[in-house]
Amino acid sequence: MAMISPALIVLFIVAVYLLSSIKILAEYERGVIFRLGKLLPQPKGPGVVLVFVPLDRMVKVSLRTLVLDVPPQDVITRDNVSVKVNAVLYYRVTEPRRAIVEVENFHYATSQLAQTTLRSVLGQVELDDLLSERERLNRELQQILDQRTDPWGVKVSAVEVKHVDLPENMQRAMAKQAEAERERRAKIIHAEGELGASAKLSQAAAIIATEPVTITLRYLQTLTEIAAEKNSTIIFPLPIEMLTLLKSAVEKPRTEP
Repeated sequence: MAMISPALIVLFIVAVYLLSSIKILAEYERGVIFRLGKLLPQPKGPGVVLVFVPLDRMVKVSLRTLVLDVPPQDVITRDNVSVKVNAVLYYRVTEPRRAIVEVENFHYATSQLAQTTLRSVLGQVELDDLLSERERLNRELQQILDQRTDPWGVKVSAVEVKHVDLPENMQRAMAKQAEAERERRAKIIHAEGELGASAKLSQAAAIIATEPVTITLRYLQTLTEIAAEKNSTIIFPLPIEMLTLLKSAVEKPRTEP
């Protein structure tokens, strides 16, 4: 049996070691490498990366935008209303070295920071602002979180308050308030309509007073409309001049005494 030379054995071991040291990183991945416990100046990747184990240790970091669903938080607003609020957080790693070195688990840290910031910021606003000024609150939350996660190499791109769960009694109160507001608007609109109608009627009365024949024309037009709509109605036309004579006959005895 032929003996295998020690040189071939060593060469085979070196080849296997080099092959096991080859790592392939995707386009969205970076490798943070610790060589003998010391952090290398620049992250590696994408593409082929050599990691010489056990001298080197590599930690993969994804650069894609991550979506974090913040669980519902119990928030007491400034006007002492208890609500449940949940949100969604969009963030990504911009500095892989800091994301690994500065914080133990940047995913967990970002999640906890988002929950506490959500409670503290929304607890300083009133319920009406929470429901109507959501865009402003989203920008404020995003700025605060981005400022606090910047030392970790994490960029918070957006924060969206997703759902506000109101107590049942508060929902009923808001429904009553909305109904009362609608009734108030309806009364105002009706009053404005009455005011406009009264002004037009006053103008019409002034025009009719200058031209008495117009009341006769209006009287005949009304008779025509009634005859067209209700054919079974019996109408006894009464001349306007007769009403004028009756009015003058009634007012004359009052003026003589």
